[in-house]
Amino acid sequence: MARRGQRQQGGGTRTATRNRRRARNLDEDGIIPVLARAVREVESAVQRGTVRPSTRTKFQVVAILAREERNRVKADTESTEAHRAEELKRLDGIGTILAKTAAREPSLFTLLDEGAVLSEAAKDLKQEMLRAAGMEPEPEPEPDAPAEEDPTAPRRVVPRSVIARQLANPFLVPDFSAVPPPPDGPRRLATWELLGPLFRSFEYGGKTSSMPLPEPPRVRLPDDLELMPHQAQVVGAAAEGHRTFLLADEPGLGKTAQALVAARAADAYPLLVVVPNVVKTNWAREARLWTPERDVTVIHGDGYDVDGFADIIVVNYEVLDRHVGWLGDLGFRGMVVDEAHFIKNKSSQRSQHVLQLADRIRARAARPLLMALTGTPLINDIEDFKAIWEYLGWIDEKKPLRPLMDALEETGLTPADPAFYPAARTAVINQGIVRRRKIDVAKDIPARRVADLPVELDDEVGRSIRQAERELALRLVQRYDMALATRTSGQVVEGIDRELVRRVATWEREDTTTTATGENVFSMMRRIGQAKAGLAADYAAQLARNVGKVVFFAKHVDVMDLAEDTFARRGLKYSSIRGDQTPKARQKAIDEFVNDPEVAIVVCSLSAAGVGLNLQVASNLVLAELSWTDAEQTQAIDRIHRIGQEEPVTAWRIIASQTIDTKIAELIDSKAGLAARALDGSDEEVASSADVQLEALVALLTEALEQRG
Repeated sequence: MARRGQRQQGGGTRTATRNRRRARNLDEDGIIPVLARAVREVESAVQRGTVRPSTRTKFQVVAILAREERNRVKADTESTEAHRAEELKRLDGIGTILAKTAAREPSLFTLLDEGAVLSEAAKDLKQEMLRAAGMEPEPEPEPDAPAEEDPTAPRRVVPRSVIARQLANPFLVPDFSAVPPPPDGPRRLATWELLGPLFRSFEYGGKTSSMPLPEPPRVRLPDDLELMPHQAQVVGAAAEGHRTFLLADEPGLGKTAQALVAARAADAYPLLVVVPNVVKTNWAREARLWTPERDVTVIHGDGYDVDGFADIIVVNYEVLDRHVGWLGDLGFRGMVVDEAHFIKNKSSQRSQHVLQLADRIRARAARPLLMALTGTPLINDIEDFKAIWEYLGWIDEKKPLRPLMDALEETGLTPADPAFYPAARTAVINQGIVRRRKIDVAKDIPARRVADLPVELDDEVGRSIRQAERELALRLVQRYDMALATRTSGQVVEGIDRELVRRVATWEREDTTTTATGENVFSMMRRIGQAKAGLAADYAAQLARNVGKVVFFAKHVDVMDLAEDTFARRGLKYSSIRGDQTPKARQKAIDEFVNDPEVAIVVCSLSAAGVGLNLQVASNLVLAELSWTDAEQTQAIDRIHRIGQEEPVTAWRIIASQTIDTKIAELIDSKAGLAARALDGSDEEVASSADVQLEALVALLTEALEQRG
């Protein structure tokens, strides 16, 4: 009996030993042991600080295979509950090591995203691990056949230097360090429709139109530069941590400098600046002036010459569709949108691209600096705010977002309470609206200045003007080619013959016919003036309602007629000074504007009213059409900048972007020189009108030849 018991005990021992051996063998079967060895190798490499591309690849593949194995185990109905629990426990161990490793090397977190791209090396390693686990890898899916190119689809490009930057920093780590915790308890206003009441709160008016700003700090700037106190206040707010601004100062108060220096204070680099085409080179110049320690690059066309490693990237609305892809992936920590009223139409591609870029920046950076700059925050109605608020992250399509909602909750009010509206208005303003009028900071600013206001001619008239400009450029190119082909001197010039370009431009300027050869530069500028008339008049009407009397200058009678029609429809009383008036009628118009408080605007002919008038009752002037010389422009401004003028004078010059208007403006400024451009009082004729006309044609022809290659 004892021996039999001993034999039985010995048999039980052998059975237990066989079971343990089988369990150990099972532990070595399948994909989990392969993953366990690989994750330990990754962990050791990270601990040693030797994180090579192969280490990142292995980390990503282990994470993917562990995820797939977890899904397989959970769906396995043939295994026992105990077996599935044991497998999931082992997978949890691998997951824990992955998480600890990523915490030590945060750049690995991006590889855990389900949408992370799997490189060819990662695909090969995945197949290798599956084979090591005794599993048959599934064949890679065949790549889809390339779709036929849609000729109407936007053309996307990626400049080479941007690819180089991406290769230099392939693992861009999102920063979510400042994400606030979820709110405690239910939201009192969660069931209320709030966007409508928020917009209405601005219709009721209020005492404040600007957020509280700190005292102007001392700001370190390059030599010979100094911020005005109102500019330094915005920089101080950015330095203290405020990150969203609707900077709606009146034009001419230095919003560009405020934005650039605020970006430096917030360390918001790389910084994306989206601007109208007419001012993008000026933005680059200002960036080099105010932040010379930061590299700046401007995107022209397809951006082949862009510096992908620059700290500040300037792009204009017109080419944004080509670059929105790579711009969204570059890792910007700040974005400035100049003339932000350009995005008011949310159905436009321009607006959609700006909103998309802002969303992608917020997805990567916890607290990016977002600034919207506009001197005309309202164009048609109060809901023009909507796209700008969305860009800044204050609202989405349906509701206020977290920071604004918190501020509204703190009021303790609902839209059913009358007191809600002033409180809501204040809550929105405190998100970052900054609005200062020229009169508010008069002591800070020069006595007189010119502020350019770019406008877009995006209707049928605008398209026809741009087409006429293309036809003019084509005609110039044909003249150039013909002159080149018939040249008898035998002279050969490498590239563009600049001397011949000037001769061709001179021929074109002297040819004033339009019937046989199409439009010339004179008729085109007149059409541009007509197309701008309504926009210029709209802006003058806004000025009149906000800051008082306005002088409106135009060159052509039909532009004056269109402006006066606009003022009549807006219910604004105006007077008119024209060349065909009798002296008595002219004086009557002047007296009405000067003495009658209800006459908000005087419409003046640039040639008839440019001299001999005293209109200093106004301090705001709109130049609806460009002069051919700076002297003519200065003479017009001198109608209000006279002895006895107690307020700073600002002339708003309306410029049609994407047209020859921009070239004319640049030429007038360059011919006038820096002192005259700053309006120091000099009326010296520094360039004739013929010079500007000729140079405009030279620029047009040169650009067309360069584009032809």
